[in-house]
Amino acid sequence: MADYYELLGVSRGATADELKRAYRQRARELHPDANPDNPGAEAQFKEVALAYETLSDPQRRQQYDMYGEAGAQGGSPFGGGGLGDIFDMFFNNGSPFGGGGGPSGPPRGADVEAIVDIDFAEAVFGCEASVSVRTAVTCEECEGTGADPGSGPVTCPECGGAGQVRRVRQSILGQMVTAGPCGRCSGFGSIIEHPCPACGGEGRHLDECEYTVDVPAGVDTGQTLRLSGRGAVGPRNGSAGDLYVHIRVAPDERFVRRDDDLVHELTIAFTQAVLGAQIPIETLDGDEVVPVEPGTASGDVIRFRGKGVPHLQGRGRGDLLVRLVIDTPTDLDDEQRELLEKLASLRGEDIDPPEHGLLSKLRGAFK
Repeated sequence: MADYYELLGVSRGATADELKRAYRQRARELHPDANPDNPGAEAQFKEVALAYETLSDPQRRQQYDMYGEAGAQGGSPFGGGGLGDIFDMFFNNGSPFGGGGGPSGPPRGADVEAIVDIDFAEAVFGCEASVSVRTAVTCEECEGTGADPGSGPVTCPECGGAGQVRRVRQSILGQMVTAGPCGRCSGFGSIIEHPCPACGGEGRHLDECEYTVDVPAGVDTGQTLRLSGRGAVGPRNGSAGDLYVHIRVAPDERFVRRDDDLVHELTIAFTQAVLGAQIPIETLDGDEVVPVEPGTASGDVIRFRGKGVPHLQGRGRGDLLVRLVIDTPTDLDDEQRELLEKLASLRGEDIDPPEHGLLSKLRGAFK
């Protein structure tokens, strides 16, 4: 077996709290329920449990530090209570992965996923959205018990209501105690002698459910909201799973979102850029006036603070950034062209359009 400290991923000077945190982490990672396709997970899980059980005892830890594994073991590697007792100590008599509230009883229902589509403005300011899911709901005929009305579940004679059976075997490490679901009742602790005809003993059936989701201001595409207890109910009155709602936001023609800022491209005329202008625009908060200063260049940005997207995890909002794009006129009439040529002359600026310039004259010489 590997070094106990390495198994838990801690240093040899780790404190009791560090050992406990490391064990819980490793136990969750290696628990057989979380690794159904990994036959070696159970053995690794037991090694980690043994490592923690040894190092969490100050006296046995000292023996291990001095003499190694052989010096630390004084009987059963799990003491008198076995592997289940270690679970009981940390997870309140239940699996660290949820699902039943203890060693017996109905399992937790599955989680359910759905997608909700909202408008751009709804994502910015928040909204209420409806989401429909087809999921398992409690059978009304038997009220979730799975038994025919007038009867009820009876205690499993195989496990006595525990929902699991424990087996003791000897190994080179000592006495090993393992626990597994009862094969007779499948871990419920009770059996149904007279199943409900409406649900076949499941205590649930499929139905279409509609929920209203409170979408907070500032969400974006790809974010997920969790509705606890709105997933599928477990069989025979098992607790319900959760509903995970994935957000999908429709694009907006006017704005592009960059984190919590909104970007809007505003096209202005050449003369407005040169002489200045006051241009009204429509924002998500109402009308605003964009002050275009004389001599504005294409690409200049005017910032409206607090007019962007609310911060999802805090107070305040991002900004609205208006990026100015100068529109160069291409359809000048003779009068307009004459005025611009006069302006260029007054400013001492040479103009020589390609069709009248040197390149055009060279083309004419070779015709």
